[in-house]
Amino acid sequence: MVKEDSNVLDLFLKIGLDEKTAKNTLANNKVTTNLTAVIHEAAVTDGCDRAVGNLLYTVATKFPANALNHRPTLLQYIVSTKIKTPAQLEAAFAFLASTASENLKVHDFEEACGVGVEVSKDDIERAVSEVFEEKKTNILEQRYRINVGELFGHVRKKLPWADPKVVKEVVDLELYKLLGERTAADNEKPVKKKKEKPAKTEDKAKVEETSAPKQSEEELNPYLIFPTPEENYKVHTEVYFSDRPVLRACNSKELLEKHLKVTGGKVLTRFPPEPNGFLHIGHAKAMFVDFGLAKERGGGCYLRFDDTNPEAEKKEYIDHIKEIVGWMGWEPFKITYTSDYFQDLYELAVELIRRGHAYVDHQTPDEVKEYREKKMNSPWRDRPIEESLRLFDEMKKGMIDEGQATLRMKQDMQNDNFNMYDLIAYRIKFTPHPHAGDKWCIYPSYDYAHCIVDSLENITHSLCTLEFETRRASYYWLLDALGLYQPFVWEYSRLNVSNTVMSKRKLNRLVTENWVDGWDDPRLMTLAGLRRRGVTSTAINAFVRGIGITRSDSSMIQLSRLEYHIREELNKTAARTLVVLNPLKVVITNLEAGLVMDLDAKKWPEAPADDASSFYKVPFSRVVFIERTDFRLKDSKDYYGLAPGKSVLLRYAYPIKCTDVILADDKETVLEIRAEYDPSKTIKPKGVLHWVAEPSLGVDPLKVEVRLFDRLFRSENPAELDDWLGDLSPESKVVIQNAYAVPSVSKAILGDKFQFERLGYFAVDKDSTSEKLVFNRTVTLRDNYAKGGK
Repeated sequence: MVKEDSNVLDLFLKIGLDEKTAKNTLANNKVTTNLTAVIHEAAVTDGCDRAVGNLLYTVATKFPANALNHRPTLLQYIVSTKIKTPAQLEAAFAFLASTASENLKVHDFEEACGVGVEVSKDDIERAVSEVFEEKKTNILEQRYRINVGELFGHVRKKLPWADPKVVKEVVDLELYKLLGERTAADNEKPVKKKKEKPAKTEDKAKVEETSAPKQSEEELNPYLIFPTPEENYKVHTEVYFSDRPVLRACNSKELLEKHLKVTGGKVLTRFPPEPNGFLHIGHAKAMFVDFGLAKERGGGCYLRFDDTNPEAEKKEYIDHIKEIVGWMGWEPFKITYTSDYFQDLYELAVELIRRGHAYVDHQTPDEVKEYREKKMNSPWRDRPIEESLRLFDEMKKGMIDEGQATLRMKQDMQNDNFNMYDLIAYRIKFTPHPHAGDKWCIYPSYDYAHCIVDSLENITHSLCTLEFETRRASYYWLLDALGLYQPFVWEYSRLNVSNTVMSKRKLNRLVTENWVDGWDDPRLMTLAGLRRRGVTSTAINAFVRGIGITRSDSSMIQLSRLEYHIREELNKTAARTLVVLNPLKVVITNLEAGLVMDLDAKKWPEAPADDASSFYKVPFSRVVFIERTDFRLKDSKDYYGLAPGKSVLLRYAYPIKCTDVILADDKETVLEIRAEYDPSKTIKPKGVLHWVAEPSLGVDPLKVEVRLFDRLFRSENPAELDDWLGDLSPESKVVIQNAYAVPSVSKAILGDKFQFERLGYFAVDKDSTSEKLVFNRTVTLRDNYAKGGK
């Protein structure tokens, strides 16, 4: 973080950055922090040559993170102009990246970077002449359309440490000498030659295969970005302090060897939910990252319940999380609880006090907040170690009242990172713990417990979302203070899906205030709600894989993208059937009353004719029902439904023609339609309708309840609204009590999924009874929102 933007801007301008670049840099906190540190390390706060400043900027943005301990050395080479060209700097980066945190071999480094190598203008002119002689034919043929970059590349191979500005001047001069002034033809764009048609027609499948874009390695395997456990000796995080040297977090050789001996070099990750609510689709991404990396590398992933708050945890949530992790297709390496380590955590807290890194504090929460805002030390910060040890023991024994004392870590109250402002490690709560019982009346905080338990479980990759990035400093400070093994920490962007909320606080309010029907309401983005709606775990995982594991935290993922993956799967797995939501009665006057024909209907679009299991029977009788929206009193050219005097095809059955319409007394409401069917099927109507018929004379079709679910909120990002509850959509749930279905639907059981033809994909709901089935709409057949629909 930066104290005064104007001071930092002035600092950037002093090293030669232009004003636009300097201001753009200020907009990026990470680059600002790095560049400020680089300027101070290079001791050029009073300014420097612009060429040096440009190299310093490159160091701030591109320096290899695993070699941060060598950055001050490189900066001295730059300031002394021993390294003065971008090519030398790139060579330095490559050398240091391979060296990592090991001792720097100065001779090899200087040789690799061309330190001390002077390239004169005569040397450059000779090299350019040689290149022009080699490429003369091409230059004369292409003239000023020649790729000058390639010419530069050939010169650089001969003289890697040459000044690029001088190289450009010499190349431009040689081109002019050889070609003279530019002509009008030199400025014309080359005409692209048309590709000749192939003599033979290639196999269609072959063409599609060759023309399909190849996926990148990261798309095929999103876990390639993560290092191996053996590489966890490299520095990849710097922790800055206001009063002491920079902490370059890394494991010592001894700590890493001890860790690898315990783990056998296997990748160990952890999925650490807090059991205070149901998991949502954001947790699906976390599971994909944590369990997925472990599985891909042949390791294991802990399911660790972060149960440090005894007041929030419930067994209901623990049981749900265990069950939903399995439903998502993941198998934990071990199931653990932070509370399993309460004794270890306590003993390490005592050790932290002994080392002078923690103290017992008596400030109230309001006082702590005020002092943190003012960057002021607590009055009890410097109390004697023995006194803090005695008071912490009294806290543990229940001798101090709740709220009268906390244990705080002695970090850095003047730090630019507010997560280093003496975070609370322990607080008093006289509340029994759901898992640990009544043994403890002091409980560790997340900031204290999380990193230590990661270390105790020998986690190799501690992966979390970007809002925890500022906590990385505290994470490594604490492990370093205790001399513990340090996992590799990496943050990724959280999953933000449109038209919903995913904060636990907001979800809890929706549930407890009855805005929705429980944690598994199909309108919620909870995994239980999505499952109840009919979404499969494989579709969710495909959606998450498609998004990728990135650090871009500004994107809102459209809900339609999830729906695409749902449709892709259900299109292949959901059997087709016929259901009419809002029935309109049609009497076929030329069909004998009481006659019922059993017709074949397809469960799958490509059902083979000789496979009886791919078909089901539908009754066709004198009385059928169509959707009320599939009939109009006035026809039009772009309308394919039924209208007076018009014909349509009943799916899997016969064409019918409307011959009469029975209206209510208001002369507008249609009560019944009279029609004739064409048993010979000679008529070929354009419109095809779904329908359901009376299974026998005077008997209504099977009645089912259908729930049409839609987006819960009208706005794309309701979480940013002050009155977010006022944005709830009244159309997010529409219940149709008496839809009609074909008889075969009566056999459906919980978990069955169907495509109701022309309507969408539906799943059997848990509210179904033996008397009446209930179906939830999973997703429509098409994206109704793609073109700004609803």
